[in-house]
This record gives sequence, structure tokens and C-alpha cells, in this order.
Amino acid sequence: MKIAKIYDILDTLSPFELQDEWDNCGLLVGSMHDEIEKIYVGLDIDSALLDEIEAHSLLIVHHPLIFKGLKKIDFTKHPANIIQKAIQKNIAIIAMHTNYDKTHLNRYVLEEVLGFEVKSCVDYLCYFDVDLSFDLFAEKIASTLNLPYIKSVISHEHIKTAALCTGAGASLLGHVAADCLLTGDIKYHEALEAKENGLSLIEIGHYESEVHFGASIQQELQNYGLFAIIANSKNPFRYIT
Repeated sequence: MKIAKIYDILDTLSPFELQDEWDNCGLLVGSMHDEIEKIYVGLDIDSALLDEIEAHSLLIVHHPLIFKGLKKIDFTKHPANIIQKAIQKNIAIIAMHTNYDKTHLNRYVLEEVLGFEVKSCVDYLCYFDVDLSFDLFAEKIASTLNLPYIKSVISHEHIKTAALCTGAGASLLGHVAADCLLTGDIKYHEALEAKENGLSLIEIGHYESEVHFGASIQQELQNYGLFAIIANSKNPFRYIT
């Protein structure tokens, strides 16, 4: 199948025009005219992953390999080393990032992974009812996502409503209309702001919350008669508890 046909399906599924201005979704490596033999889906790309997948394939990832313009191509440095290996194996790369966050991923993680019902969605934020003590709620989230520890800000002992944004959503603090926000990559000053503004936080991990991209899009592609193989890169962090 030509990449162009798969690209059109992806664009119908989650329009690339929905991506944020700073993002870089779409076909990053390869040609629309290329014929591919297999489709792989996953969160990110690393060297070990490219070694494992077969040549003449398409890799659909969540995070774009290239975010900004490259001033030089040094094959000893990321991302040029990945680009070189992909070209050598004739592996095309398509990224579906902020567009897919808005249309699918946040809802999928909330419903299919965490087991809560979506109450409403506003851009990146998916709202849901909780009605649990903070400790019980945090323990449930940590257990479900297999988090090595719970990093949190407690502003409410009881959580009635919460919002979810997978990945790094702490920049949305001022827009959250709930008791608690679940997101990853929370910095110190963001935690301080949330505490002062009466918003509880649970850090759910960037990798841990978005590694479900592969399963989500695999399910969606099946509706179009396409079979995709989940191939996730490894979490670069090592947790010592």
C-alpha cells in the first residue's frame, strides 16, 4: 500500500490541521509515493526500536522526531542518527501528536486505561467525576498506570471532579475547572502555582500516560481494515525507589 493512502486515512481519523502551530505532525521521513509492507505504531523512536522493525515499513509515532529546523545533519547525534537509520532501512515516519491528543488519546486513556467516564472535553482537557478521597484516588491512578511513586500536590482532601491531559499539560493549569489535574512533567513552579490556586495535581508520567498511543491508534486503524504492530520505545528514565 502507498503511504499516501494511509496518510489520507490518518488525516480523516485525526486531521493534521488540528495540530498546534509549534508542532510538526505529518510525514517526516519518506515519500507519499513509497510502497510499504508493514505498519508499526508507537510512542517514540529510538535506535533499538529501528533495529527491531522490518525494512520497507511505515512507523506511525506520537512524538515527532523533528520539532525544529535542522541546521546540520550529524549522524552521531539525535535526531540525525535516527533519520539515517530510517533511510537506510527504507522506513517512513509519520507523527500524530497534538492533533491526536485532541481527538483521541486523552479520551482513550481516561476511558480505556483508567476506567473513568468522560464528562466533557475542552481542547486537551478531559473532565470526569471522581468522588473519592485524594489518597484513594491517587493510589488508584498510580496502581493502574504502574507508577513507581506518587508525586502530587494536595489542595483538596476529597476530589469530586478531575481533568486529564496526557503528556505535559501543566501549562493548562489556569484553564482547569476541576478539583484535580492529572498530567505529566510537572515542574516546581507549576506545583507552587497550583497549590496557591487551590488545584490538586497528580503527576502521571509523560511516558506512562502516552505509551497507550499505539494501542489506541491500532484499534482505530482496524476500522479501516489496516493491521498495525505495536512497537514502543523504552522509557529512558530509570526509577530508583
